[in-house]
Amino acid sequence: MTKNANDAEDIVQDAYCKLWDRRDELDSVINAEAFCVTLVKNMCLDLLRSAKRNRREEDVAENLTLHSEESTDNGVIEQENMNMINSLIDELPESQRQVIRLRGIDECSMEEIELITGLSAVNIRVLLSRARKTIRTKYETLLSYGR
Repeated sequence: MTKNANDAEDIVQDAYCKLWDRRDELDSVINAEAFCVTLVKNMCLDLLRSAKRNRREEDVAENLTLHSEESTDNGVIEQENMNMINSLIDELPESQRQVIRLRGIDECSMEEIELITGLSAVNIRVLLSRARKTIRTKYETLLSYGR
């Protein structure tokens, strides 16, 4: 999944450490092999998402630098808008917050979100729709009142 032997080895080693740290809780696991495979798969997905996020943050930082050279005011306004949207996301119920971050920020596919959350695609779409509607309504309200 990682397409990098070093990352894969690190994940397996981290998985062993996590299993060792929680060895007292493992008695309740029904299928140890499935549990371990799921643990490693989720750790791979976390690594891939964080790498994707880091690349995106670097791209955003580069774009902000370019835009700030063109117009500092636009960059400041953009950053304020992003801060406002992030705070609106923080106000969402946990399930909506999780799926909107996975889909909109971490750019996970629907299949990845299903694996991570255990929700069906239909439930994920409903949560995304509700979250986006709530954010849009609150954002427009804040803008109409001058923030």
